[in-house]
Amino acid sequence: METLRRVSERLGAATGHDLRFTRFRGDGWQVHLPDPGTGLLAMVYLRAALQASDPGLATRIALGIGAPEYGGTRDLSDASGGAFVASGTALDTLHRTRTLAVAGAGVGPAEEAIVALLDPLTAGWTPEQAEAVALALLPPGTTQEKIAEGLGITRQAVQRRLAGAHFRALQPAITAFAHLGAPP
Repeated sequence: METLRRVSERLGAATGHDLRFTRFRGDGWQVHLPDPGTGLLAMVYLRAALQASDPGLATRIALGIGAPEYGGTRDLSDASGGAFVASGTALDTLHRTRTLAVAGAGVGPAEEAIVALLDPLTAGWTPEQAEAVALALLPPGTTQEKIAEGLGITRQAVQRRLAGAHFRALQPAITAFAHLGAPP
């Protein structure tokens, strides 16, 4: 939980939002994303950062899209509305082999397919690949040179890690998903 809290704070800082990380029902947790278009970025970043910090850690992530009826107090334990119902419903649909899901307002077969395809792809990352992906995602525009410098490895090693993680396939999926909920 502490790792998830820290990672959520980093994600919130990079997106300019307080995600209000809240532990929920024992081993559950929630964050609030004000912009549904950042949902896939958040899912991928959270998974990457978690896998990079400890390969033994795992969590199921369900992105619920919808308007909140009540945003809750400081934490999200008393929040309610479409996004919270949709995420709970999506969690209930996850099978033993799936750990990512999306449901709610504006979610169609394309968004569901993107998440379904990314689930096994991201689950197979090595800790090094996950670390490179997390660093490449946030802050936006981070170069391979900057990642290499921070990790103390060559740019070519970063490039190999990102290639092994299929980072080039992630980028257009995240960009496409960013249009979710945007006016046509």
